Amino acid sequence: MTLPSAPPALLDADGQPRFGRYTGQLNAFDWAALAPPHARGALWRLFHHKRWHYVALSTPALFCGVAIVDLGWTSTAFAYAFDRHKGKIVAAFSQDGIPGLCASVAPHAGASSRFRFLWQVIAIEAQPQQRYRLQLDCGHFGIDAEFGPPVAPTLLAVGPVGEGGSVHATQKSGGLPLWGSVRCGAMGYSLDDGVASFDYSNGLLARETEWRWASAHSLDLGFNLQAGYFGAHENALWLDGQLYPLGRAHFDFNPDNPLAPWHVWTDDDLLDLHFKPEGARREDKNLWLAASRYIQPIGTFSGWVRTSAESPKRIVAQLAGVTESHRSRW
Repeated sequence: MTLPSAPPALLDADGQPRFGRYTGQLNAFDWAALAPPHARGALWRLFHHKRWHYVALSTPALFCGVAIVDLGWTSTAFAYAFDRHKGKIVAAFSQDGIPGLCASVAPHAGASSRFRFLWQVIAIEAQPQQRYRLQLDCGHFGIDAEFGPPVAPTLLAVGPVGEGGSVHATQKSGGLPLWGSVRCGAMGYSLDDGVASFDYSNGLLARETEWRWASAHSLDLGFNLQAGYFGAHENALWLDGQLYPLGRAHFDFNPDNPLAPWHVWTDDDLLDLHFKPEGARREDKNLWLAASRYIQPIGTFSGWVRTSAESPKRIVAQLAGVTESHRSRW
């Protein structure tokens, strides 16, 4: 099954969302003209409009995750570097921002996002010809990376969300060529010949939002899976430069021991993978207005994927990526 090209805008002339899965990128994520039954008042949107820009960097030695998040009424950012040989996080940054001052999340996936708190800076910058640059300067922890252009189509998914929310849209990339370096105290790591991927998401979400997520990419094979508030809308497989939709995802894991093996599969019989964690980033917050319980194991996926029920299975062997279990009151 092939996906249609991205529409010219999120909303049609009547203010209705163009629900569906598409290939290609939008030049603007704008909900301002959203019409009933999805429209909400300005105060509601202030507390429910969530945007984030996430980048993953992967090499045989290192995995990094970097995110800038605009929650509407406040902002936050995090970054970590996980040494895969040592099985532990060797550098990390996490900081809540001052509302309206610290974070600027891009209006779409092809634009730039920034976070600044005192002297600590994260910048995800769009470059010409669908290239990107990620720069992080947080004292002992630094990243200078470039990635792109895409070797496969970018996914656009637009859909309704569960009870308490309204609508959501996301752009997910397949694997992107990566080069650069990471500094973790006295240690240095090369990113050359690695693989990057990005997630740009923008929606009107419920106060209580929960999901499970899995993502892993090489340059010729990758996938994105989500179960929770957004259903199967963003589930996709990248294979040999092409993008294919996937069905509903299932996550079999032990919440009390998330570093035990996971089993992830889709109900269309196109993906069946076992995930072996190598370590994890955890962060639990309980603030006055918000709370978050989050774990993102880093590890490898093995199993098989295919593009249709009649197609031969493509073996997946130790593909580096992440799973995630996240519950937020935001």
